[in-house]
Amino acid sequence: MPAYSPAVRWQLWIVAFGFFMQTLDTTIVITALPSMAKSLGESPLHMHTVIVAYVMTVAVMLPASGWLADRIGVKWVFFAAIVLFTLGSLFCAASGTLNQLVLARVIQGIGGAMMVPVGRLTVLKIVPREQYMAAMTFVTLPGQIGPLLGPALGGFLVEYASWHWIFLINLPVGIAGAVATLMLMPNHTLKTRRFDLRGFVLLAVAMATLTLALDGQRALGLSGADLGWLVFAGAAALLAYWQYAHLNPAALFPMRLFRTPTYKIGLTGSLLGRLGSGMLPFMTPVFLQVGLGFSPFHAGLMMVPMVLGSMSMKRIVVRVVSRFGYRRALVVSTLLLAVTSLLTPAVGLAGWTMLIPVTLFLLGMVNSLRFSSMNTLTLKDLPNRLASSGNSLLSMVMQLSMSLGVSAAGILLGVFMQHDNAGALTGSPDVQRAFIFTYLCLAAIIALPALIFNRVPDTAAPAGAGSKRTTRNTEPS
Repeated sequence: MPAYSPAVRWQLWIVAFGFFMQTLDTTIVITALPSMAKSLGESPLHMHTVIVAYVMTVAVMLPASGWLADRIGVKWVFFAAIVLFTLGSLFCAASGTLNQLVLARVIQGIGGAMMVPVGRLTVLKIVPREQYMAAMTFVTLPGQIGPLLGPALGGFLVEYASWHWIFLINLPVGIAGAVATLMLMPNHTLKTRRFDLRGFVLLAVAMATLTLALDGQRALGLSGADLGWLVFAGAAALLAYWQYAHLNPAALFPMRLFRTPTYKIGLTGSLLGRLGSGMLPFMTPVFLQVGLGFSPFHAGLMMVPMVLGSMSMKRIVVRVVSRFGYRRALVVSTLLLAVTSLLTPAVGLAGWTMLIPVTLFLLGMVNSLRFSSMNTLTLKDLPNRLASSGNSLLSMVMQLSMSLGVSAAGILLGVFMQHDNAGALTGSPDVQRAFIFTYLCLAAIIALPALIFNRVPDTAAPAGAGSKRTTRNTEPS
């Protein structure tokens, strides 16, 4: 990394720890879900709402984070993000019911939505533009350690302490980060245009209502009529935004974004592609614990090879896409991911548990190849004037599809599970049969985007052409 003044180095470390907190929390919770369910007196099949609440809040709040940072200043928005994230962690640890935990996760999500994009904006403002990539490599390294450490640490804390500690460990880091931000972070501001509040509200209503409609019956006990009204409200909000954005060139996400063919294909493929991929981080630890009877710590350790596979693929993904092209890389990786997703339950139920780390390593590699290819394809041809809004929309779609994927996984497990008291059925034939059917549906959902990626034009440039713009990607895949 280039030589920076001590003040700048401290500011980069503050942003790096924000990245670490956010990515660690995202992965550490998943392994603990069955234990949290037992403590709260809930079925593990209902605990996906803990993930959905956080991811959906991040998706809703992302469009406002950059505008707030420019308007109020990166120092105060980043400080508020850390404080909200830390308070949300405290409320999570103090929760005595699932509803309280979900509400606390919403507070965490508001902080998380501002932490990463505002941290990236902070780096852009404090280092010269030609050193931006090196600085981002430095601050995102702890963010890559978070997913590697999270599952095993979560399993260890649950098994040898209690699930509350997966949130309590955020408190000292958050307090230190908040104090350091107040003392060391400069408060850069920019003159901003008026925030598109109408477009923001329409999109927020659409995302929230459609997500609730997907899982409202099981999670909230809503009636069929209530679900119908939620679907109607969500569809109406989407239609209203579509018409509004066509008439308003200053809309939050202008319709001229979709005049770029690769952006339109990439965004649509990303929405469907991450719907299936978003099911995997939820399904894997739940299957290992509820389906196979692994301990939380053992299940957490089993997740490490998936992260290692993802990190190893990032070193060669550009060469792979340059060699075979976007269309072939995306179609093949999508179909291969569908097949690979079935290997873990296959070897697990066959009793070949020693092969599970190998299957998860392969799963991480293929998933990373598809994620990186999708991100680069989506953004590489956008004009510079649309790059910011296009990246924001892609980030929102990432979070939305992950939320829908986790909800879909919970619904499918509930449909195929014959009993709700899954704790008494751990490893039973009924539970294992439910996981088999759920994984088959998951594989079919993962394979569907291949039809969209097959439409990628042959003229799409190799991955290297879009390398500069890939630094805007927000997904730690």
